[in-house]
Amino acid sequence: MGMIGGGRGAFIGGVHRIAAGIDGQIELVAGALHVDPEIAVLSGQDLYLKPERIYRTYKELFEKESKLGPDERVDFVSIVTPNHVHFEPAKLALEHGFHVVCEKPLSFNLEEGKQLQALVNSNDLVFAVTHTYTGYPMIKQAREMLTSGVFGKIRRVVVEYPQGWLSTPLERTGSQQASWRTDPKRSGKAGAVGDIGTHAENLAETITGLKIKELSADVTTFVDGRLLDDDASVLLRFDNGAKGVLMCSQISAGEENALSIRVYGEKGSIEWHQHDPNTMFVKWLDKPMEVYRTGQGYMGAAAQAHTRVPAGHPEGYLEAFANIYRDFAKVVQAKLDGVSPDPLHLDFPTVNDGVRGMEFIDAVIESGEKNGAWVTL
Repeated sequence: MGMIGGGRGAFIGGVHRIAAGIDGQIELVAGALHVDPEIAVLSGQDLYLKPERIYRTYKELFEKESKLGPDERVDFVSIVTPNHVHFEPAKLALEHGFHVVCEKPLSFNLEEGKQLQALVNSNDLVFAVTHTYTGYPMIKQAREMLTSGVFGKIRRVVVEYPQGWLSTPLERTGSQQASWRTDPKRSGKAGAVGDIGTHAENLAETITGLKIKELSADVTTFVDGRLLDDDASVLLRFDNGAKGVLMCSQISAGEENALSIRVYGEKGSIEWHQHDPNTMFVKWLDKPMEVYRTGQGYMGAAAQAHTRVPAGHPEGYLEAFANIYRDFAKVVQAKLDGVSPDPLHLDFPTVNDGVRGMEFIDAVIESGEKNGAWVTL
């Protein structure tokens, strides 16, 4: 792996490195780790990279790595920069024949996302987008049950992602994480909608197997002087006729990362909370509620394949993140070996999910600007 971004002062870069290393399938060997070339070098030294594999810019990384032999060059790059620096390094990576893992949202705008999608398809390369929460074993169990029809036709989806960390103008205090997320020049047209709303959208579509057909959004900026949204409430219409509600908020004071989802079918429902990711409640019309727990023998094949420890040993955010990296690595290794990957390892968000997220952002912002008018994705 080579990494772009994620050096000194970054949060998510360290998370990616931990996740990539959990299963022993991936080694970080190169990086252009900061927009400031001097900090990029120091960041590479912090991680004990070989001096010749510490690059001052991502353009230098691609230029030099592409000249190395196939057994020496990086097999893929992980892009962990702010939104406005996703497209160009991802595009260069694909053009140089490197596979890609990219932070979400996929790009600065939908047009860029579609360009990346076309490059992935034309070059037969592997591209993962880190919608982390679909990596939880219990989400895979919920998807298996919901798509099997055991609950009958799905009728309602309620997905919420409240945070409280931007309840005050934190971006004016020098916070690096807050400053770029609230800056339209670096974040794009959306704030909370792009940062966490896309996670909620991806979770809802992944877990149900349905697609959002239309939406109506109430988008708000509560903090005075903030340039992007920090709260949104969205009504959803799915392609099977189901209805839904999506809420994403970064001004819900006191909340941490309280992502949750409830899906209601004709015969029963599921309920899952990210704060207790190893537990899922299954509720029925005509029998008592069931409590599903990660690591138990009754879990389905996909959930078991993405569980590492025995029941009762908590698995959380880092392990869910690692599931994306492990599956991605297995698929890349299969391509290098010239064999077909195990279908269980194809279970990660792709460039298509990334484009879907960009379509969602555009639709929500358009609807919000039109006072909640229904917009078709």
